[in-house]
Amino acid sequence: MHITQLNRECLLHLFSFLDKNSRKSLAKTCHKLLEVFQDPLLWSLLNFHSPVELKKDNFLLGPALKYLSICWYSERVKVCNIEDWMKNSFQKDFCNRHENTVSDFLLDVCNRCPNLLSLTLSGCGHVTDDCILQLLKNCPNLKTLKLENCVRITDQTLEAVTLYGASLQTLHVDFCRNVTQAGLERVREKRPSVMLRAERSANMIPDSKPEKKSMLEKASRKLVQL
Repeated sequence: MHITQLNRECLLHLFSFLDKNSRKSLAKTCHKLLEVFQDPLLWSLLNFHSPVELKKDNFLLGPALKYLSICWYSERVKVCNIEDWMKNSFQKDFCNRHENTVSDFLLDVCNRCPNLLSLTLSGCGHVTDDCILQLLKNCPNLKTLKLENCVRITDQTLEAVTLYGASLQTLHVDFCRNVTQAGLERVREKRPSVMLRAERSANMIPDSKPEKKSMLEKASRKLVQL
C-alpha cells in the first residue's frame, strides 16, 4: 500500500512522529500530504531550540496549539544575559540580530493561539514583562508557565500573574535574577493555589542602572572613610 492510500487519521498519526523539517519535506511530495501538513490538529505541540528556528516555515501556528517550548541552551545565551550598558559593540551587534525574534513570535502566539495551555521559555534573555503580560491576557486557559534564565523578567510578570493568571496552576521563575522575594510572596498571597518555584531567582544579584551603581559605590566609599 502506498502512503497516500492511508486515511487522514493514519497520516496525521504518522506525521506526529516526525520533526518539523521532516514534515515539511514530506509535505512537498504531493498535495495530499501537504494537506496533512496544514492540518491544525498536527500542531498542538511545538518545541524550538534556538531563535533561528522561529523564522523557518516548517510549522504552523493556530488555535490548536496547546504546548509551546522555546529553550535555547547555548554559550551565546550568556551574551544576551549581559546588562545592556555593559555590552561591547560586538555583543550589541550579536543581540541586535535576534533581540525581538522571540518577543515577536510570542505576540503572534497571542493573536493566533488563544487555547495555549503551557509555555516554557529558557535562555530567552530578551523577553520582557510586557510580552508575558500580553500572553496572559490573550491566553486565558494557560495552566503552566515556566521561565528559566530570562533576565528581563521582573516582578511585573509576577504582578501580571496575580491579575490575569486565573487558570494558572504551575509557575516557575528559575534563575531569573530580577525577580525579588517580595514579588514571590505577593504571588503566594494572591494565588495560593499556584505551584510556585523560583530556584535561585530571589537570591541572585539583580540588575541596576549605572547611576544606581555609582551612588552605591559613593556610599560605600564614604563608609570606608568613616
